[in-house]
Amino acid sequence: MTFSDKPTFTGKRVVLRPAGPEHADGLWELVRDPETRRLTGSHGEFNEQATKLWYATRAEHDDRLDLAICDAADGSYVGEIVLNELDTGNMSCNLRIALVGPRVYGKGYGTEATRLVLAHAFETVGLHRISLEVFAFNARAHRVYEKVGFVKEGVLRDALRWDGEWHDAIVMSVLASDWNTHHGHPQVRPAREDISAEKH
Repeated sequence: MTFSDKPTFTGKRVVLRPAGPEHADGLWELVRDPETRRLTGSHGEFNEQATKLWYATRAEHDDRLDLAICDAADGSYVGEIVLNELDTGNMSCNLRIALVGPRVYGKGYGTEATRLVLAHAFETVGLHRISLEVFAFNARAHRVYEKVGFVKEGVLRDALRWDGEWHDAIVMSVLASDWNTHHGHPQVRPAREDISAEKH
């Protein structure tokens, strides 16, 4: 169980491509955006050369899958989605996603990208559990995760200090059994059986 295969996934809104040097300019924009840094709790300092090296080496790692999220219409880089912290013994990993900034928020990129990656992780790789953390103030991301089937498990109190204030992180996960039931659409109710069968 590894992420040695680096596939490309095509949806209606996005194409997910293995992150490579050609996406480094997009990553550099992402890590410099103030709102993206706040939403991801990124305190670290970045430099352009480091981002180029980072994406140039992603293909070498079979314990993680780094994918560039590209707009399906024009191919532009709009963010990244990553499966990492692979635990083969427990058939689990972590998921994280970040978009380049407010100009691409609210267009459905994150929702579709997450569903595509979950389908691969559960149906092809054979994982049992995928987890994530989202800060309590990031209501938009929380809604997206619930929409695709993540379930809240608990709260990490005061996990982030940002601009002098403490913020909780919400722990969420989705299991293979969940995915097999709803395939990323938990809000969609299954069609009712023939109503005549319910009558006695």
